[in-house]
Amino acid sequence: MRIVVGISGASGSIFGIRLLSKLKKIKDVETHLILTRSGERTVFLETGLKGNDLKGLADFSYSPEDIGCRLASGSFPIHAMVVAPCSIHSMSAIAAGISSNLLVRAADVTLKERRRLILMVRETPLHLGHLRSMAAVTEMGAIVAPPVPAFYHKPQTIEELVDHTLDRILDLLGIPSPDASRWDAG
Repeated sequence: MRIVVGISGASGSIFGIRLLSKLKKIKDVETHLILTRSGERTVFLETGLKGNDLKGLADFSYSPEDIGCRLASGSFPIHAMVVAPCSIHSMSAIAAGISSNLLVRAADVTLKERRRLILMVRETPLHLGHLRSMAAVTEMGAIVAPPVPAFYHKPQTIEELVDHTLDRILDLLGIPSPDASRWDAG
């Protein structure tokens, strides 16, 4: 199973980093990383990690300028793509079909091939243009899944909050985590 993970410049780079870590532990999952330039900057500002540190978490990584690589073609089969976090800029470009970098092109290919695209949009508050872009990508087949924390599992750390959100993303990918906390009010 091939999963493309895009990390854009929105705050919340921990979601992409932790997703790569979780996917690395799953047998038969091959990961392909696209880290945008603004994503690289945000990762460093938020975590102190450099782009090369993240490349080690993925099976393959690509320059955002490499729009001629295999991820830019529908003939290269993937299972799904997750943009974690997804900036409003990236989501809007995807909604408009503006393939100005590999992250947006790979998302565009994912949609045109009717494959699963999950956008962890990270912005608040939202204005009407943001909402219209969310509606547009949803109508195109994407899943907009903002990283909104839940508290029923009684998280004690930020990592537990992040991982619970990512367990929901793994559910959307069809590879549920066996140790995910599930709602059970019964």
